[in-house]
Amino acid sequence: MSTESNYDDFAQDYSAENETSLLNAYYERPAMLELAGEVAGHRILDIGCGAGPLTEQLLHRGANVSGFDASSAMIDLAQERLGVQADLKIARLGESLPYPDDSFDDAMASLVFHYLPDWSFALAEVRRVLKPGGRLILSVNHPILYPFNHPGTDYFKLTQYTDDVTFGGKPAQLTYWHRPLHETMSALLDGGFTIDRVWEPPYVKDAPTEAVPEQLRERDAFLSFLFFALHAS
Repeated sequence: MSTESNYDDFAQDYSAENETSLLNAYYERPAMLELAGEVAGHRILDIGCGAGPLTEQLLHRGANVSGFDASSAMIDLAQERLGVQADLKIARLGESLPYPDDSFDDAMASLVFHYLPDWSFALAEVRRVLKPGGRLILSVNHPILYPFNHPGTDYFKLTQYTDDVTFGGKPAQLTYWHRPLHETMSALLDGGFTIDRVWEPPYVKDAPTEAVPEQLRERDAFLSFLFFALHAS
């Protein structure tokens, strides 16, 4: 089993799919932006920014954005996309972050915390770089996915697992940590955050028909990710 997802191996293909896929372009990213709300004038940290699609949207909404990612290939793509509009760094969630205390009004963490077996230090660092009362908006794999896609596994056990996926028709592997919902909630509360909202959103109605699998076209929503809006307490 892989111990870590290496986005350097498939950065270009992943980035291309992220632009137009149902899961990213018409479900996850719109939900994160809706939770963020009005961000003009906010200083925002984009955690695990990848090739920068969320960073770009936040910039368009008037935010001042810094972003980091563990993948140097992803940061290269983000720099090509954004130029000097955003401060981009190579850094890793779960390690010390290269920002001073009280630097940001908001932090956005799209589909990145589920790569960590322990959230304690990562949340402490995010809280450190947020201003008092600052917001953390995050999305993670919905905890129902692991037992649903891997029948017979134990929902209540913290478990590392690897899924085989394809990007641009090429095989890749993504390795995650499954954690039950109560452990996720406890980690967030123990990390010094107050939970403002937990959301299982619909996908957006203007998604092109070809992006939506036929079995989902008569439905408003499906379970894939779980979203949290929090603030540092």
